[in-house]
Formats: sequence, structure tokens, C-alpha cells
Amino acid sequence: MKYIFFALALPLLLWAANFKLYLKDGTYHVVREYKVDGDRLSYYSVERRDWEELPTDLVDLARTKKEVGEKAAAEKESAKLIDEEEKAERALAKEVSSVPQGFGVYYVNGKEVVPVKIAEAKVNNNKRRSVLQVMMPVPIITGKATLELDGETSAFVVKEDTPEFYFRLSQPERFGIVKLKPGQKGTRVVEDITIVPVSKEMVEERVEIEVFRRQMGDELYKVWPMKPLEPGEYAAIQFTEGKVNAQIWDFSYKK
Repeated sequence: MKYIFFALALPLLLWAANFKLYLKDGTYHVVREYKVDGDRLSYYSVERRDWEELPTDLVDLARTKKEVGEKAAAEKESAKLIDEEEKAERALAKEVSSVPQGFGVYYVNGKEVVPVKIAEAKVNNNKRRSVLQVMMPVPIITGKATLELDGETSAFVVKEDTPEFYFRLSQPERFGIVKLKPGQKGTRVVEDITIVPVSKEMVEERVEIEVFRRQMGDELYKVWPMKPLEPGEYAAIQFTEGKVNAQIWDFSYKK
């Protein structure tokens, strides 16, 4: 005798899934599967854990098939989303593993991750220039000062107008990209510093570039400009506002 097994048309995932077998009077049975043999329909009742039978003309097969089809489609879409999420997680893990473990800034040069050399910054208060010691407080001298880098241009050159960098922070601090401006005697100014009388508060002013930030892991971020850069001198920096403790990785963008 030839039977029609409806569940055979479904994915294997749904073969073991329960669904509602609707009757024309509006009620339903929760079943595992069913089969049609002419004017009789057999179904496996989940509630009673056994096969049962009823006349086919009492069953609302159209509604039953529609709901089971919708459920199958939803399961398929869910499986697709899970697969895409797992692929994204694997891709992220692979990308994170490509970034060296050491603290610093790394430039994304195609498929290569290139470390950027940290720059030696100097504080210039117009009376003397002293090397910035990040772990030591800046000497408090009321007035104006600048945080500078030696040289008119960086030795590290990027060719893209939206370069991408990885920041692996040494500690939770602010970070980003700033535009440098020409200083005196072949220097580049990272920021202007104003030391307020009496309070000795240090106000830092810098030209920050708007950037996208994507967290990749603990204290690991990917950063790139929101808008294309103009040719010029720039730096990736990590800092605490008002402390004059910037750690700086300078670069030039040239077309």
C-alpha cells in the first residue's frame, strides 16, 4: 500500500520537530508526523505517544501544510543567520590573531599588518624643550606650551586617504587620530597646551579627526577616518585629557 508521508518533504531538522495538525472544527493535535492513505489519515500523537487515525476530510490540511511550511522557512532562515554569525566570529578571530600582542599601533597595509614606530615627543614652553616622559608629570610652568615632534614630515607614509589602524592600548585611555600642524624650526605640533594660573590646570587643544572605532577585543580597536584625509601630517595618539601624556605614532598621507 502506498502512503503519502508529508514529513518526508521537510528538512531532517523538522522531521523530529513537533507541529500542529489542524482539524476543520478549529481544534488541533500536536503531532510528530502524519501520513495520508486515501480517506484516512494517520498521525503520531505527541501527547499519547502512539499512532492514531481519523478521516481525512476532518483535517484542515491546507492550514497544517501552510504552518509547517512557514516553520520550515523560519528554521532555515535561523540556521542561515547562525551560520553567518559563526562565519563572522571565525573571521574576527582570524583578524584579531593577525595583530601582534604588544602594545602599540599597527597599520593595515593590504593583508599585511605593519607596526608603526612610536615617536619621541617634546614639550616646548618657548624657554626650553624637554622630552615628554609619559609616566612622569609635566613640569608646571604657567603659560603656553606646545607638544611637538622633530622633523617636518614623518618617515612613515601611507598611500590611502582612509588608512586603517589597529590600536592595542596599554591601558584604558582616549585614543584616535589627530592632524599635525607645522611648528618652528622644522617641527610638527601635536597639540597646544595652556597651563592655567593658580589652578595649574592643563588645557590641551588638538585637531582631532573624526574616526570610526570598532572594538576587536580587550583594549584592541580598529580605527579609520570617517572622511578621506587631505594630504599632510597626522598621528595616532593615546592620551588622558589634561595630563599631557600622549603616546604618539606619526604618519604622513601623500597621494
